[in-house]
Amino acid sequence: MTRIVRWTRSEWGPLCTAVRDPLAARRWRAAPMTLGAVCLTSATQVVQNRPWGYQPVQDLGAVRAEDPLGLALLRTPLSLFVPALDLPVWGALAQILLVFGIAELCLGWWRTLVIAYAATLAGTLYARVGIALGPHGPLGLPASDALVVDTGPSAAVVGLAVFLGWRHRAYATAAAVIVAMAVEVAVKGNLAGKEHLAAIAAVLALCGAAQARRRQRRSAEAVSSASVLPPSQSPTSRRGRAQRRS
Repeated sequence: MTRIVRWTRSEWGPLCTAVRDPLAARRWRAAPMTLGAVCLTSATQVVQNRPWGYQPVQDLGAVRAEDPLGLALLRTPLSLFVPALDLPVWGALAQILLVFGIAELCLGWWRTLVIAYAATLAGTLYARVGIALGPHGPLGLPASDALVVDTGPSAAVVGLAVFLGWRHRAYATAAAVIVAMAVEVAVKGNLAGKEHLAAIAAVLALCGAAQARRRQRRSAEAVSSASVLPPSQSPTSRRGRAQRRS
């Protein structure tokens, strides 16, 4: 039991601390973007289920692989907040409230939106590549998927979950999300599952770029701190004295 508790604290302790502090200080005001996203998703759900509202929502936020690329890129930001008509809306709302909320508390609202959009855009662009590859390869898609309406926050949620796991060293959690998405593709092999894998690939690329930038910054700081040391404390001077004593 003690071992499980230690593992739990090691896996989720940093993430819980990052969430708890701003939430305790500002409560619901700590995640205004998430609350706005929940309201926007609820509003699009209500509107698209009205006879007069379905087509405007489709024109503004429905993405299909058959659409011109420029039009799809314009619709992609809003597509995050357009629930899929064949799925219960409470699922999308719960995903946004939980994962977007945690991400906003840990990363800030603009980083959360950037990562969410990057993950969604990766899925949108992958659909075109997959259809071009055809249905026979492991990364390909049937031509009929070009007509599928691609909306909802699922790709963004998956991408944010992986990024949060990497950022706060919840590596087992991030790995579990990746394995779950891989199993989904192995079982179903549909457009949504493969878009989730594309979103994960894009977020892992962002993690790699962030890690490389962090190492570069640390190296620059080390060089800068070494350059301001007095001559008697610099590594070169210490090596010089050691060599003269030998």
